[in-house]
Amino acid sequence: MNTSPSTRLHYLDATRAFALLLGIVFHASLSFMPVFIGWAVMDVSTSYIAGGFALISHTFRMALFFLIAGFFSAMVLHKTRTRDFLQSRAVRLGVPFIVGWFLLRPLLVSGWIAGGQSMRGDVDIYASLSQGVATLANLPNELFVGTHLWFLYYLILFTLSAIALRSCVLRCPGLHEAMLVLGNKLVRFLAGAKSAPLLLAVPTACCLWWMNHWGIDTPDKSLVPLWPVFCLYFGCFLIGWAFLHNLERFQVYSRLSLFNGVFALISISVLIALTPYESQPGYECYLWVKALFCLAYGITMWTLIPLALGLCKKLFSSPKAWISYLSNASYWLYLIHLPLVVALQIAVAELSFHWVIKWVIVCASTLGIGLILYESLVKHSWVGRILNGWQKPEKVYVAKLSN
Repeated sequence: MNTSPSTRLHYLDATRAFALLLGIVFHASLSFMPVFIGWAVMDVSTSYIAGGFALISHTFRMALFFLIAGFFSAMVLHKTRTRDFLQSRAVRLGVPFIVGWFLLRPLLVSGWIAGGQSMRGDVDIYASLSQGVATLANLPNELFVGTHLWFLYYLILFTLSAIALRSCVLRCPGLHEAMLVLGNKLVRFLAGAKSAPLLLAVPTACCLWWMNHWGIDTPDKSLVPLWPVFCLYFGCFLIGWAFLHNLERFQVYSRLSLFNGVFALISISVLIALTPYESQPGYECYLWVKALFCLAYGITMWTLIPLALGLCKKLFSSPKAWISYLSNASYWLYLIHLPLVVALQIAVAELSFHWVIKWVIVCASTLGIGLILYESLVKHSWVGRILNGWQKPEKVYVAKLSN
């Protein structure tokens, strides 16, 4: 198949922004859950609706993000040399990971300390900030604990792993041809078979089986990869990578499907019904409950991913300046959002407002502050060039098929 650049796929800009911004809303919902899960603070107003939203959004938001990341990574590598690609990834992923960790970790530790104080009725902002900064003196103990930047570390691992696999494949022409055929068959299956979400749910459930309760683990405790999480998200990354050379199939895959919608509703219902029992190892028939929970979780993931892509394609196929702006800003927003979210959650935790009002306040204020900082300090500075590249934003094109 020969390809040439033609029309930009604008909806992928929207999808990338959606996946990252959904993470902000997800974290903003955690203080309103009716059961304490170890989050920084628990609000006086809670709801099972907030818990249901957190459960459902967690099934697919990072999987969708890593799938899109794999697609963009393959696209950039296709247009440049491997050395230049690795250098650009080192700057855009490595620098924010290292610098962001040292800047954000003390703030997040302070947020957890202040949140504990809030639940006891007495917040000392200065003391919590001092204790948060003091934890840097404990390094290298708990080096990787305390931030949401694990996604950058895993992106670096995925990039290096994909490059290593690619190098091995290119050195063996026979293997290269076999991998191309396999990749074509995979994306044709994903785009054309209604049973694809059901079959993908099986290996996904196998990964989930080795994780803790409540779905996909957050691998933020060690530089040693959490292998079930690594395998699950690296699989998503490779699927996105494979779609680059089959763009017409990606267009088909990115669709609003009644079949996916129905199965998503069924699997979500099963998840919600099983959630109270999935975290109780002593429950009778627990192994069957966990197996069904993991399978329903996988079906939810692999039905919501194409539905999210399809919705963005439906709404944002034509160019929109604000979508392009938000897509560029979303990386920055996700990097800095968590200290803001936690601080705002603590600020509203004891207020007598309805939880929905406070949820909106936390989300809107986080986005507003983040966008003000982006426009005034980041967009036109060296920070913006690191985050969004030294050249113009990446373009994604529909392939012209030559028969």
